[in-house]
Amino acid sequence: MSKRRATITRETLETRIEATVDLDGSGVGRFESGVPFLDHMLDQVARHGLIDLQVLARGDLHIDAHHTVEDIGITLGQAFAGAVGDKKGIRRYGHAYVPLDEALSRVVIDFSGRPGLEYQVDYPRARIGEFDVDLLLEFFQGFVNHAQVTLHIDNLRGRNAHHIAETVFKAFGRALRMALEADPRMQGMTPSTKGSL
Repeated sequence: MSKRRATITRETLETRIEATVDLDGSGVGRFESGVPFLDHMLDQVARHGLIDLQVLARGDLHIDAHHTVEDIGITLGQAFAGAVGDKKGIRRYGHAYVPLDEALSRVVIDFSGRPGLEYQVDYPRARIGEFDVDLLLEFFQGFVNHAQVTLHIDNLRGRNAHHIAETVFKAFGRALRMALEADPRMQGMTPSTKGSL
């Protein structure tokens, strides 16, 4: 496979986001979003996905974190779509179960070219520190729409909101890693009976 990297800059009246993705990295991350909890979650994706990620963001955090979190999801989705290219030779599907103490989550992803999100995660409280947990759905919806993937996220059990979120992001990273790995048996073929994704 050729170099699978992309940098996307997205600027609106509300945010300016720059995201860089290297799908064949070693899990190095640099995150400056102004939203510390999201930075912590994105670091889980980088480390568990062995994907080098950089996200630099400026947003209207004086209002709230909604636009920043959603737009990071959108920009990362665009960067992943750019980095993966024509998808030839990848496994396409990925899945992972990740536990953390009492919490357990499952993530399944398909680089199908069709955006779809099933997000079944209930948090026992509305905030983790200062972070509004509703924004995690907005992040994943933005990612799915712009990476053009089908993504199923299920929290199977958990009582601690931080543990639940962390299992979701770790499983997301590991599912990405599996789906984006080179399949030695595909040898440059498109993983679809349609011939394209």
